[in-house]
Amino acid sequence: MIEHVNQLGSDAPQIGGLPRGRAVAVWSLDTTLAKVAGRPVVRAGDVLDAGERDRAARLVRPGDRLRYVASHLGLRVLLGGYLGLAPEQVGLVREDCPCCGGPHGRPAVAGGAVHFSLSHSGDLAYFAFARLPVGIDVEQVPDATTLASVVNSLHPSETAELSVLPDSAREIAFARLWSRKEAYLKGTGAGLALGLVEPYIGSAPAPAPLPGWTLTDLAAPAGYAAAVAVATPGDAAATTGGAAGPA
Repeated sequence: MIEHVNQLGSDAPQIGGLPRGRAVAVWSLDTTLAKVAGRPVVRAGDVLDAGERDRAARLVRPGDRLRYVASHLGLRVLLGGYLGLAPEQVGLVREDCPCCGGPHGRPAVAGGAVHFSLSHSGDLAYFAFARLPVGIDVEQVPDATTLASVVNSLHPSETAELSVLPDSAREIAFARLWSRKEAYLKGTGAGLALGLVEPYIGSAPAPAPLPGWTLTDLAAPAGYAAAVAVATPGDAAATTGGAAGPA
């Protein structure tokens, strides 16, 4: 399903055609680059839409603003390549939220020609593109204080798994688990609205099975973890289902 993680860099990328079937095209980007896909980040405002420019302007820290702009510039270049459009011509909308029906669900391309997902953490952004609902997430390995503040918000079995690990392994396992769970929740469109308890995904080297979804860990640089989730065609659980924890 996922052969490798493509690298989006300073030069214009060779994008190719849309993935077929359940295949997912995954890309990563160093968001500190001054130029993304041949386009200067400082001129990204020529490509981003009004909503993206407004969101960028509201970010207080300059570093956060630059990383946001670089990742959205990369997203538009890649979407434009898959759709045969100039990056500034790609129309982005929000699907209805599956939890409340409000207009703040998954980001989507107007017309739905391709499903996509974007995640950024630290100085990295990851992108996923597919013909089916898809979610991706990349996470920096957290410090002990950050882990302690959220570990009890997970499924009880996940909290228990992490609690028995030695300190040297706990933070890495948490990042792996968190990236899997966020990828799935982004794919469904629910996000964090319903919390982090369900579904059980696990911190083991392989994720727990999820009805209606295929969840895969991705290669990531040292200090990061990443995962992608793609819906199973024709499965009714693909937008709402979840796996129960271990007995």
